[in-house]
Amino acid sequence: MKQMTRQKQVIAGENFADADLSHQEFEACKFIHCDFTKANLTDTDFIDCTFENCNLSMTVLKDTGVKNVAFKDCKLMGVDFSRSKDFLLSFSFDKCTLDYSIFHKKKIKKTRFNSCSIKEADFSETDLTESVFNECNLSGARFDNTNLEKVDLRTAINYSFDPEFNKVKNAKLSLQGAIGLLDKYQLNIEG
Repeated sequence: MKQMTRQKQVIAGENFADADLSHQEFEACKFIHCDFTKANLTDTDFIDCTFENCNLSMTVLKDTGVKNVAFKDCKLMGVDFSRSKDFLLSFSFDKCTLDYSIFHKKKIKKTRFNSCSIKEADFSETDLTESVFNECNLSGARFDNTNLEKVDLRTAINYSFDPEFNKVKNAKLSLQGAIGLLDKYQLNIEG
């Protein structure tokens, strides 16, 4: 049973850094300018919530429910989403920093990443079917045995993956971005 349930609240300017917020439930809440750095969100559920201008870097998401959550202008560096609950997992990211975050083995079909920095993130064995990476920087992001079918990478930059070890059927790429598919060959392509 959850310790505390909050519904339809606006929570602004709170400092939850290093706090224990485990075993709680937030439904239709809006978090604005809050700091969750290294907060423990174990077994906490976020349902239909919005985070704006928040820092969630290095938060602990063990068995955390993230259901229809929107992150806008947030910093989520080093967040391990692979430990969150799979049930109804869905989120979107707009102008967020997701560098070093982990999505390993998650089914996050149709996820929208808009104008995000996603450097060195781990998408290995992730199902990203029909996801959109609009104007995102994916420098060093890891794609290994990843489902990239129907993914839209046309405006993304710095991505690199091996089509032989990922599902890429009907993925949308730009001509310039497609060069990242040849990285393993160590070619000097000039244009």
